[in-house]
Amino acid sequence: MNTHTILFDLDGTLIDTNALIVASFKHTFERFQLDFTDEEIIEFNGPPLIETFRKIDPARVEEMVATYRTHNFEVHDQYVTAFPKVAETLEALKDMDIKLGIVSTKMASGVRKGLEKTGLVDYFDAIISLDDVTHPKPHPEPVLKAMELLGAEGSSTIMVGDNSHDIEAGNHAGVRTAAVSWSQKGKERLLAYKPTYMLEEMTDLLRIVGE
Repeated sequence: MNTHTILFDLDGTLIDTNALIVASFKHTFERFQLDFTDEEIIEFNGPPLIETFRKIDPARVEEMVATYRTHNFEVHDQYVTAFPKVAETLEALKDMDIKLGIVSTKMASGVRKGLEKTGLVDYFDAIISLDDVTHPKPHPEPVLKAMELLGAEGSSTIMVGDNSHDIEAGNHAGVRTAAVSWSQKGKERLLAYKPTYMLEEMTDLLRIVGE
């Protein structure tokens, strides 16, 4: 087995926050009298919020981020669940003594809220959030920081995600990458970024680490 560390994006990879994210964007856009289609909103999912809202309205970016986050936290538990077979896969990976980490563009409080709601928090040996980095994904800094915390080497590490930012960050950090086919943006979109693996379901990781 040549895999000793697996790093995961959180939203859209381990936990299903897709409906929550769309609802939070819609709430924010209604408050600021902006109009975007569902397809356009899906494209906003991935980068840090401040980057997204800065592109939309630089003058009101802080207000928009605050509005989004307040609504997101208020309705969070109504929406969020773990994707199928995530807990079982993480349990099996831990039994194989593989170190597990989270690398997210969310703030630490949001990451912890999602992990606690889905009962996944105890599986992870390291969490890197937006609070911990200067340059978020697709920059390699978050992946490299997680690896440093875990004492990981690039050749034995996999970065798993549902977004181009995850695959690019992993590629830039010199690790193998795994895209998830349940990405809201579609499997074909992710294949264009040349991930090392494409997961049809989370348990595929168990086969990969056994190779």
